[in-house]
Amino acid sequence: MIDDFMDGHKVDYVKNRVAFDLEWNSKDQTFDRDLYAFRAFHEAGVIGAAVLLTRSGTLNEVFKSLGIMPKYGASTTWMGKLLYRLRAGRNGGCPVLVLGMTPKLIKDWPQ
Repeated sequence: MIDDFMDGHKVDYVKNRVAFDLEWNSKDQTFDRDLYAFRAFHEAGVIGAAVLLTRSGTLNEVFKSLGIMPKYGASTTWMGKLLYRLRAGRNGGCPVLVLGMTPKLIKDWPQ
């Protein structure tokens, strides 16, 4: 690590030069913070790549059926709010693998 390189946001985990962050129902601006951190760490040579896990838009049907959709609004973290930020290059040169949780991951959810 580089001493005093960044004293602000830290990512959730870093192992073997890969950063990992999980964003679940935060304000969507959190993605900007995460992508900036990935970019800065990558430019400094601290990480080689990043992984960001969030929810897929397909989970909205699950949330609606459970009556909790109002808690998961359009301005929260989900794949739709992440992809356009990546397309705009907010991650700089840092490669980012993005994963979106889908209803298929719910063991007892009818498909």
